[in-house]
Amino acid sequence: MTAATGAKAPPSGRLLVGETITRARFISLTTSQLPLYIRSYEPADWPAVWALLEPVFRAGETFPPDPAITEAESRVEWVEHSQAVMVAVDPAGAVLGTYNLRPNTLALGAHVANAGYVLAEHCRRQGFRAMQFNLVVSTNTAGIRCWQRNGFQIVGTLPGAFRHRQLGYVDALVMIQGLVEGLAP
Repeated sequence: MTAATGAKAPPSGRLLVGETITRARFISLTTSQLPLYIRSYEPADWPAVWALLEPVFRAGETFPPDPAITEAESRVEWVEHSQAVMVAVDPAGAVLGTYNLRPNTLALGAHVANAGYVLAEHCRRQGFRAMQFNLVVSTNTAGIRCWQRNGFQIVGTLPGAFRHRQLGYVDALVMIQGLVEGLAP
């Protein structure tokens, strides 16, 4: 991945989110259908971002905000509470998607990142075959049982990834569920 500004990955080869996002103007990708540019969100993008977020939030099926959330509240939630917000645009500049990056949770889980993303309706169903939870705290046995009853399977353990208030660092689980018939992790 090469940023248009020439920003390079650190010597470790790992991309440092804060450095890369603040230094890169845009990233150019080519999908199977068209070139796609990922760049930092700008305030002028809000109307297009809101047009993506509103139907998803209103549906109440995939994101946690109250479906009656206002546009102003959505902007605070999506933009102002995030460390980074990016948009994906086509060559004509139309916003096709957005994502935000923030701490997974407050305080004791803030050392792990969380990202949310929304795509334009015509860009969905582009080959996603599974859904993944990246940070299921291993001591949350009720939650784990619930997700397992709903088809999720544990596929990995992240040693010490959650700083539990009483227990210190505890493991987190990666859980996955297939979205197409016959997919087994």
